Amino acid sequence: AVMAGVGFGLFQTLNRRAVSRMDVYVATFVQLLISAAVLAVVSLATQDLRLLLAAPAGALINFALAGFFHFFVGWTLLNASQKRIGASRTSPLIGTTPLFAAVIAAVTLSEIPTLPDVVGIALIVLGVYFVSRPSSEAVSVGGQSRSESTGWRAAWLGLSAAFCWSVSPIFIRAGLTELPSPLLGVTVGLTASALGYGVALLLQRDRWKGTSLVGEAWFFKLAASFLVGLSTWARWVALDLSPVAVVLAVTMVSVPLVILLSPVVSGRQLERVTATLWIGAALIVGGALALILLD
Repeated sequence: AVMAGVGFGLFQTLNRRAVSRMDVYVATFVQLLISAAVLAVVSLATQDLRLLLAAPAGALINFALAGFFHFFVGWTLLNASQKRIGASRTSPLIGTTPLFAAVIAAVTLSEIPTLPDVVGIALIVLGVYFVSRPSSEAVSVGGQSRSESTGWRAAWLGLSAAFCWSVSPIFIRAGLTELPSPLLGVTVGLTASALGYGVALLLQRDRWKGTSLVGEAWFFKLAASFLVGLSTWARWVALDLSPVAVVLAVTMVSVPLVILLSPVVSGRQLERVTATLWIGAALIVGGALALILLD
C-alpha cells in the first residue's frame, strides 16, 4: 500500500510535467497503453491464464465497466485537471473519493451516515472549499490568470475523476465474485479501456496527426505511465492482502508527496503551493481518513 501511494504520487508529479505540453486525449491513451502493457507482462509471469479463459462473460463485462469509469473516463479527467489547475491542487481533489463513495452507499444501500461519517464529510467539503478558492495573485498560466484557473469552475474536473473512482469499485467487486483474481481483473479493465481509446482516437485523427514522438514531454509521460501501471498493480496486491480501509488510508500518502514535489519538477510558476492549499489538503485527507477508518 505504501508503494502504491508513493508510486501514484510520483506518477502525478511527473505526469503534470508531461500533460502541460501534450493533448489530454493523446496523453491519456499513452498512459492506458503503457500501463496495460506493464500489467499484461506481470499477469503473464505470475497468473494462471486458464482462469481468464474460463471466466464468465459477466465478470469480463464488469471489469470492462470498471475500467471505463476508472481508467477511460477517470484518467482523462485526471489529466485534464492537472493540465488546467496543476497536480498540487488536483491531488487533494482526487482524495475526495471516499466522500462520493459514502454518498453512493447512502443512495443505493440506504446506509445512513454515522456521526464520524458526517464529520468526515464536513471536513472534506471544507477542504475542497480551501483548495478551490481562487488565488489572490494574478499570475498568468496558459493564457489564464491564476484566479481563473484555480476557482470552482476548474475544480469540477478533479472532483469528477474522484466520483468516477468511487463508482468503479461497484463493478470491481461484482467481477471478483466470478473471477477472483484482482490482477487479471484490472488488466482486463485497462486493456479494454486502451482498445476503446485507440478506436476513439482513430476517429479523431486530427488530434494526433503530426504529433512528434520525441521531446521532454514524452520522456516524462512514458516514465509516469510506467509508474502508474506498477502502482496500480501494487494497490491491487495490497487490496488482496489487507483490509480495504487500511489500504485506502495508507495510499493517501500520495497527496502531501505531490504537493511537495510538484513545484520542484514542474516549476513554481506552474505549481504555486500556498498555505491555503496545505490547509485544504489536510482537511480533505483528515476527512477521508475519518470516513475510511471510523466507518
